[in-house]
Amino acid sequence: MENTKTQDTVTLDRMSPGDSGTVLDVDRSSPQGRRLMELGIVPGRRARMLRCAPLGDPIEIGLPDSYLSLRRTEASLVRIAIDT
Repeated sequence: MENTKTQDTVTLDRMSPGDSGTVLDVDRSSPQGRRLMELGIVPGRRARMLRCAPLGDPIEIGLPDSYLSLRRTEASLVRIAIDT
């Protein structure tokens, strides 16, 4: 019997506070996606959803060396492999 591990993937805006994972991809087709990459959200990087504002927008994420507040529309451009 083969041991296979499945990865749950979501966009960053769908993560719950406390969730963490690895960035798989960033939508580079928009200026916002390219800007996120300039800010350090690049494939292979670890990211953690820290908290969200009372009305749900913006959200705060933690990277190994920084913290970012993002609109949910910006966060939807980032695909994450969630830690299980």
